[in-house]
Amino acid sequence: MSLILNFTIGFLASLVGVIPPGLLNMSAAKISMVEGRKKGLLFSVGVCVTVMIQTFVALNFARYIDRHPEVVDTLQKIALGIFICISIYFFFIAKDTRREMPEEVEKSKTSRFFSGMFLAALNLLPLPYWVYVSITFSGFGWFKFTQPELWAAVVASGVGTFAMLIIYVQYFRKKEDRGRLKINMNYIIGLITAVISIITAIKILNDF
Repeated sequence: MSLILNFTIGFLASLVGVIPPGLLNMSAAKISMVEGRKKGLLFSVGVCVTVMIQTFVALNFARYIDRHPEVVDTLQKIALGIFICISIYFFFIAKDTRREMPEEVEKSKTSRFFSGMFLAALNLLPLPYWVYVSITFSGFGWFKFTQPELWAAVVASGVGTFAMLIIYVQYFRKKEDRGRLKINMNYIIGLITAVISIITAIKILNDF
């Protein structure tokens, strides 16, 4: 059961983490349009390999932190304040951020697999993201840091990331107006951070 929980949390967390349009998912979509679906998928696989490595590092760090409750309590309170501020910003302050796709994507002289790995390595946000997610769900008893469960989450992070990248690739290939994403992602990001804030608040209140 714990393996299933870890995999499910890992899959959903990675899926949610790649929803907002950014350099990786928009590049995957553009590469697929310019160079073909095969190149786009190869790029996406490279991204997922790096994401799994980052997840593995983050979860091992989180396992260490999880053994020190006093550190966890402080981090959760800080994170709650940060996520509340982020939610307010994206719901009420941020302007419409419908994203244009990159105008040009230079054809890689190396494999798109390695360019995906390299580009994903420049994004360090998965590290604190996975530390927070794993510690929060561990506090509810839903996430385990033992080796089989940890690897289940690592694999799930790659699967979830790849699934969302495929959605981006397919979406832009089917749209007639492919130059712009016609969805205001502010509300989606705000909703995600609001849900995370609620989960964190419940965890903090349960600890009292």
